[in-house]
Amino acid sequence: MTLPFDTITKTGVLLPLFHETCKKGFAAGDDPTTIVDTFFRKYQARRSPESQIKLLFRFIQYIERQVVLFDAIEDAAFPIVNNMEGIGTLRSLKESASSSGKLEVLKQYLEEFKVRIVLTAHPTQFYPGSVLGIITDLTEAIRENDLLRINDLLAQLGKTPFFKHKKPTPYDEAKSLIWYLENVFYKSFGTIYDYIQQNIFEGKHIENEIINIGFWPGGDRDGNPFVTPETTLKVSKRLRETIIKNYYRDVRRLRRKLSFKGVENRVIHLEQELYNIITNQPSELTLEFLKNELTEIKEIIVKEHQSLYITEVISLLNKIHLFGFHCALLDIRQDSRVHNKVFNAMVQDILEKGQDLLPKNYYELTEKEQVKVLSEVKGSFDIYDLKDEDALKSLRTMMTIKTIQDTNGEKAANR
Repeated sequence: MTLPFDTITKTGVLLPLFHETCKKGFAAGDDPTTIVDTFFRKYQARRSPESQIKLLFRFIQYIERQVVLFDAIEDAAFPIVNNMEGIGTLRSLKESASSSGKLEVLKQYLEEFKVRIVLTAHPTQFYPGSVLGIITDLTEAIRENDLLRINDLLAQLGKTPFFKHKKPTPYDEAKSLIWYLENVFYKSFGTIYDYIQQNIFEGKHIENEIINIGFWPGGDRDGNPFVTPETTLKVSKRLRETIIKNYYRDVRRLRRKLSFKGVENRVIHLEQELYNIITNQPSELTLEFLKNELTEIKEIIVKEHQSLYITEVISLLNKIHLFGFHCALLDIRQDSRVHNKVFNAMVQDILEKGQDLLPKNYYELTEKEQVKVLSEVKGSFDIYDLKDEDALKSLRTMMTIKTIQDTNGEKAANR
């Protein structure tokens, strides 16, 4: 209410009155139109219809910014409101298993247990990138009780638009969620994995990733018909660039610390190769080489440099184990009815052209006979001969899976 913007004070004063009117109207069974008309008749009778609409939009803007503020406050207060070492935390689980003599049972369980957090494509849930940045900065300022910075960020929030005039594309939706991968999950997943490794497995490597991320935007043709094969490839490229950018930042920080003989030059080389990938310059860096090089650097530090900064190297290796070059597992999704349509379109095209891939009486065969025929099919089919545009797009999307796996690894798109 104290922000230096025109009409903000009036909006803040009128909003509680509007809320009270809505509450009473709803309890009385009034419809929305009656409730809004009652409010304006009682409190703002002189307003023109145009002015009334503007006020309602200002209410929305005001509430949006209140929600952002409370998001930031909630994030900042989370470790204060919640006991970060109490029941339900990893530390509590570990202590409970240790005290009851079941630590080995817990280890066996964690070697098989896996959580997949799936990021879905719902544009109504997204804040624009600029607002996400403000929330992050505001959370930090609130945590540090920096009142001047909080005031500046609230003023920035008041001037920052929440909506764009154009509907977000599938790629825009993907970028919004990738922001969380880059700025939240990368660090938090790494911290969780580090704790499990150091405190439960006593520093030993865990083959099981325990946590991974499923990613729908850019691959979910079932939920968004505007997703094209080009979009899928573009999103997979963005995911790869994002995770490599994070590795580059970590390696760059390590370079300042690992200034030891036999180590510094190898870290500099890794930094340069990661930078080349980010800037689309030629690079022969592979995921396997990155892992092996960091593992050898770790061994040199242990043998020759008193394990100095070894924790940071292990933490980076753990993140690479979790995220690879894929960052998240891109789920290629499609309605099964569409798959059936695509398959029938292919069969029809083959039969019409008289190709010997399938028998002419294919549709007259029993289901068991059809399965036998399909299991023995040999030959190639040119998908670009298909007349059905949707069928062509679906098949091209399937073909992109191989391309994605070649660049980002098999896990990048394997279901």
